[in-house]
Amino acid sequence: MIHRRAQNIEIPRNAYPTPKKYKTKQRERNHPPQNSQTPHPNSAALGSNPSTHFPRPPMDDHQTQDLIKELVLRLVSGESGGGGRDAGGALRFAHRLLSSRLAPAVLPDEHALAESIKRRLAASGRPDDALAFADLHSKLSVRSRPASLWPLLYLLDSLSSHRRGAAASSCLPTAAPPRGPPTTGGKPASRVPGTPLGGVVLVSKDPDNIREIALREYTELVLDETEVSEAALVRDVLYACQGIDGRYVRYDKGSDTYDLPAAVRVPRSTRTLVRKLCEVGWLFRKVRGFISDNVSRLPSDAATEVGTVAQAFCSALQEELSDYYKLLAVLESYSLNPIPTPGSDSGVTGNYLSLRRLVVWLAEPAVRMRLMAVLVDGCRGLRGGGMAGAIHGHAQHGDPMFQDFMGRLLRRVCSPLFEMVRSWVLEGELEDVFGEFFIVGQPVKAESLWREGYLIQSDMLPTFISPVLAQRILRTGKSINFLRVCCDDNGWAEAATEAAAYVGTTTSRGGLGYGQIDALEALVVEAAKRIDQRLMDVIHKRYRFKNHCLAIKRYLLLGQGDFVQYLMDVVGPELSEPANRISSFHLAGLLETAIRASDAQYDDRDILDRIKVKMMDHGDGDRGWDVFSLEYDARVPLDTVFTASVMKMYLKIFNFLWKLKRVDHSLTGVWKTMKPNCIVSSPFYKEGTSIRAQFVSVLRKCQVLFNEMNHFVTNFQYYIMFEVLEISWARFSEEMDAAKDLDDLLMGHDKYLTSIVEKSLLGERSLGILRNLFALFDIILQFRSHADRWFERIYELQLRGKGKSKTKSKETGSWLDGGRKAMIQLGGELFRKMGEDLDSIAKDYTASLDSFISQLPLQQHVDLKFLLFRLDFTEYYSRVSSSK
Repeated sequence: MIHRRAQNIEIPRNAYPTPKKYKTKQRERNHPPQNSQTPHPNSAALGSNPSTHFPRPPMDDHQTQDLIKELVLRLVSGESGGGGRDAGGALRFAHRLLSSRLAPAVLPDEHALAESIKRRLAASGRPDDALAFADLHSKLSVRSRPASLWPLLYLLDSLSSHRRGAAASSCLPTAAPPRGPPTTGGKPASRVPGTPLGGVVLVSKDPDNIREIALREYTELVLDETEVSEAALVRDVLYACQGIDGRYVRYDKGSDTYDLPAAVRVPRSTRTLVRKLCEVGWLFRKVRGFISDNVSRLPSDAATEVGTVAQAFCSALQEELSDYYKLLAVLESYSLNPIPTPGSDSGVTGNYLSLRRLVVWLAEPAVRMRLMAVLVDGCRGLRGGGMAGAIHGHAQHGDPMFQDFMGRLLRRVCSPLFEMVRSWVLEGELEDVFGEFFIVGQPVKAESLWREGYLIQSDMLPTFISPVLAQRILRTGKSINFLRVCCDDNGWAEAATEAAAYVGTTTSRGGLGYGQIDALEALVVEAAKRIDQRLMDVIHKRYRFKNHCLAIKRYLLLGQGDFVQYLMDVVGPELSEPANRISSFHLAGLLETAIRASDAQYDDRDILDRIKVKMMDHGDGDRGWDVFSLEYDARVPLDTVFTASVMKMYLKIFNFLWKLKRVDHSLTGVWKTMKPNCIVSSPFYKEGTSIRAQFVSVLRKCQVLFNEMNHFVTNFQYYIMFEVLEISWARFSEEMDAAKDLDDLLMGHDKYLTSIVEKSLLGERSLGILRNLFALFDIILQFRSHADRWFERIYELQLRGKGKSKTKSKETGSWLDGGRKAMIQLGGELFRKMGEDLDSIAKDYTASLDSFISQLPLQQHVDLKFLLFRLDFTEYYSRVSSSK
C-alpha cells in the first residue's frame, strides 16, 4: 500500500529548491569543479527488489538527515505555511519510505529507460531537452558505477509521468491520518488530536479520495446489474466442467452447448466468460460420451463393436480424465472461499476462485480436453490399426507438452497392436479376435496357404508402419505357418528365438511399444532372414525342389529326347485312332514302356511315379493326338509352387511342344517313305521316258516341298528347344539358387513360365501369329497324310503289275502287254492327281509361311527377331515376297 501510494505522488517542477550547502558539498564529493550539473539527492531513494539491491541513502549520516529534513520543511512550508505536526509526520514518512526495500515491478534496464525518456522528449517537441538529457546521461554513465543511475532515472521518470497526469492546480501531499469519517466540503477531515500518524499519504491529485469512491460506485453498479453472484456462477461452471447441469448454467441440446439462460441478468462480459469456460464442459461431455459408448456395452455387443485397440484408447482417455477430476476437486475446495468485491480492502489472501482465475486454471486442461475431443471425432468408425494410425497422425506437433501427451496416449493405444505383431513374427499366431490387425487370415487349402491364406488389409495398416515393413511382417508369419502346416517342420521356433536374442528383444509380451519402430524393424528383419533361410533349406534339401523342376522340364517340356522319340513311336498308332476309342490305361502302359526303353529309367523312382497320362476333354471327330497329354503330380508342399493354374500353363506348353514334335515326327515319316532306294526300285522309274518323266517330276515337287517344310520345322524346333527352353531354364536356375525366401522362388518360377509362354508365341499378344503357325502345322500334317496315301497307291500299282506279270507269263504274252499298259495308264492318272494336290498344298503352305514371317517383326519380344533371322538367313523369303 505504501509503495502504491508513493508512486502516485506528484511534485511540481519548482518544488525541489536545492539547498546551497548541499550543492556545494555534493559538487566537491562527486564532480569536478567545472561540472555544475548534479543529480537530485532523492534520485536514489527508491530502494531495491530482492534480486537487485539499489544503494540506499545512509540514514545514520547526520548530514543526510539534515538535508532530508530541510527539503521536507521547504516542501511542507511552501504549501501549507508551516505546521510542526504536519512537518514532523511528513519527515517520519520520508525516512520510512527512503529506508524501505520496496521496488517497482519492472526490471532495472538503464539503457531502455534512457532511450524511452529521450523518445518521449523528442515526441513532445523538445529536441533540445532530449539532446541535453542524452549528454548528461553519457557523462554520468562514465563517472558512476554500473546500474547506479537506473533508480535516479526511474524516480525522475515516475515524477514526470505523475505530473503530466495531474491537474494544474494540484497540490503537494500532506501527512494524513488513517481512514476515518467521510470527507466534507471537498477537503479531508481533520485528524483527531492524539491519534497516531499512520504514515499513509493521500494522493495530491485525488484530495477527495475520488478513486476510492469510484471503486465503490463500480462495485455497486456491478451488483445492481447482476442478479447471480460470481460464486454461484463459479460453482455452476465447475458443474458444467463435469457434464452436470447447474442451477443457472445448463446444457442446451438445440445449440449443443452450455450457456446461461437469457432470463438470467448478468453483464455481457460475464456471459461471454461463462461460455468460454463452459467449452471445457462441452469437450468433456464429448469425450465421456465416446468412452461410455465403447466401454459401457454388453459383452455380446463389445465382441462385435469394440476391439482391444479401442479399449486401450478408452482406458488412456479415462486415465487422463482422472487427472482432470483431481484438478476439479482442488478447484471445488477453492470455490468455498469468499470472493473479494472490487474496491474492498477486506484483506482476503486465500485461494479464492473467481471466473477470471478459473480461466487461468482451466487453460491447460482445455488444451488437453480439446485434443482428446479432436481424437475422439477422428476415431469414430475406425478400428484397430486404422484407429492407431489416425491418432498417430495428430502426434506430429512441435509443442513438447503436446508431444508428451500424444506419446503417453499412443503407448497405451498401440500396445495391443504391437503385441499382435510380436506374436505373428515370432510365433506365427494371429491373435486377432476382433479383426483389428492389418494381417487377416482366411481358410484355404494347403496348396493355397502361401498365396491366399494371409493378406494385408490396407485400411487397418497404421501410418507409422511402412508398406515395405508390413510386407516383411506378413512374409515372416507366413513362413512360420508354411513350415508348420505344409512342411511339418518345427525348426522355425529356434530361428525365431535366435533372432530375438540377436537384436536384444525379449520374446515375452510387452517387449515392444510405440516409439520403438526401429527396434521392431530390426526384429522383423532378423527374424525374416533366419526363418526364410530355414524354409529354403527345407524346400531344397528335404523336398528337392530343383530336381522336381528339372523333371518337369525333361518330361512335360519334352527335354528328354530319347524318351520323347520312343514315346512318339509307341503311342503314334494308338493316337491315330478316334479319341473315344482310346484307353488311358493302355496309354499308361505305353508310357511305362517308353520310360523303360530310354535313359529315363535311371531317374529317381519317386519322380517317375509322378508322371502320368492325362486325357483331355474331347468332342466328336477328335483323334488321340488332340487329347493326349502328360501331367506331373506335385504334392504338398511343392503344390504351393506348382499350383493348378501353373500346371495348366505347363499343359498348354506341353500341347504346343507335343504338336511340334508330332509335325517333326510326321516329316521324318515322309522322309522314310521317299527314301532314294524306294524310288529307284520303283517300276515306274524303269519304264519309258513319258511315265518316268512324269514320275520324277512329281517326286521332285514332293521333295522340294518336304525340304521347305523340314527347313522351317527344324529351325523353329531348334529355336524353341534351345533359345527358349534352355536359356529360360539357365536363368531360372540362377534365380533359384539366389532366392532368399519363398516369394523370390515363386517370382523366379513365374518369370520362367512367362518367358517360355511369351517366346513360344503362346501369349495373349501373339494369338494372330499363333493361328498362322498352327495353320502351317496342319498343312504339314496334311502333306504327310497325302504322301502316305500317294505312295501307298504307288505300291499297290507296283504289286498289281508284278502279280499279273507272273500269272500271264506262263500263258500268252498279250496279258503281259495289257497289264503293263493298264498300270502305266493308272500311274499316269495318279501322278497327275498327285501333282495337282502338291501344287495346292505348296500354294497354301507358301501363303501361310509368308504371313507367319511377315508377322514376326511385329512381335514385341526381341528373341523372335532371331527366329526370323534363322528362318530367312539367305533372305530367300524376303526376295520372293518382294517379287510378288
